[in-house]
Amino acid sequence: MKARIDSVNVGMVRTVAFGSRAIRTAIWKSPVEGRVRVAGVNLDGDDQGDRSVHGGPEKAVYAYASEDLDWWTNELRTSVGAGAFGENLTTAGIDLAAAVIGERWAVGSAVLEVSQPRIPCYKLGIRMDDPRFPVRFAHAARPGAYLRIVTPGDIGAGDAIRLVARPEHGVTVGLVERAYHSDRTLIPRMLEAPQLPESWVGWAVHMLEARTA
Repeated sequence: MKARIDSVNVGMVRTVAFGSRAIRTAIWKSPVEGRVRVAGVNLDGDDQGDRSVHGGPEKAVYAYASEDLDWWTNELRTSVGAGAFGENLTTAGIDLAAAVIGERWAVGSAVLEVSQPRIPCYKLGIRMDDPRFPVRFAHAARPGAYLRIVTPGDIGAGDAIRLVARPEHGVTVGLVERAYHSDRTLIPRMLEAPQLPESWVGWAVHMLEARTA
């Protein structure tokens, strides 16, 4: 199967109850038809509830694979459709965990760059109506991939995902995810990727310094 976009999903900020608190979140995403403009740090019609931890240049677009949604459908024994995990792009025919940090995709008239895996927060638990779901998501090692917007453009369901550049360092989304959740010996390897976001570099350096202190 050639890599493609199965669905483009967007959602605006809403306020939901979380215990005694009111939380602003845009994790509820729904598929949209037609072409969608991708520019700056977002898709048209999309937003994030707290850009200090979501969105921004390093997390402008979130991609999740339809194959992983199918896995979750089987795991949870309930249908998990496009946009269920707050992803903007539901992909098909591509292993997102094997995507290399810094590799670039041509999608429609846009160019996107893989930046990092998703580390789930409590809002995913709100979305799935299960406060422990972020832990379950992390253990599944199916993080999806955040993307930078390198060249603005229009994208739509059915667009091919064409690999146009791949760095030779070989540091993948899955490797970074494993370094964070399960195998700290991989941390030095992470730092071989110059395209790794500064926040991840800072975390990696801190962890290495703590180990030698």
